[in-house]
Amino acid sequence: MGGTFNPIHYAHLLSAEQVRTGLGYDKILFIPSARPPHKVSDADIIAPEHRYQMVLLAIAGNPNFDVSRIELDRAGPSYTIETLKALERLYGDTRELGWVIGADSLIEHKIWKDFDEVLARCVMIATTRPSYDLNQVPPEIRNRVTTFPVTGVDISATVIRERIRKGLSIRYLVPETVRSYIYRHELYH
Repeated sequence: MGGTFNPIHYAHLLSAEQVRTGLGYDKILFIPSARPPHKVSDADIIAPEHRYQMVLLAIAGNPNFDVSRIELDRAGPSYTIETLKALERLYGDTRELGWVIGADSLIEHKIWKDFDEVLARCVMIATTRPSYDLNQVPPEIRNRVTTFPVTGVDISATVIRERIRKGLSIRYLVPETVRSYIYRHELYH
């Protein structure tokens, strides 16, 4: 499951668990994007190391979840195609790779680097989100992706960051360990 995770929240975790159990995957590997190419100018993205640490805290206790530094330790933009090639080298070609994204990311498919090759190298799994209409995605793309409906929890990292800036509670939007980490490190203020 790739993403900015800025910050990771309960909708990410719920989606990952429902995909894992619903599609029969052994493990979900969370891959925080170090330098998302489509968000290069976004000053709202905190340091990759903070986002990695928050993912570690959020998945603790679930033996079916893991986190990878693969994009954090690689120089340059965090292109999915490069990550998939690295995962193939790491795990070999005997394992099926699924790439879990939110419906909002699929809607942005035109800006992905080598999107056709990405689809050829993995099973792309687009999880539904209450506020995104997959009909915005052309049928020729939608038909090449596994659409997976998840419980409709409409939590957004953008809203979480806005709530922090306004001094509003984020309790029950993120795991308590993540909430504590955010306030301890004074993130998103």
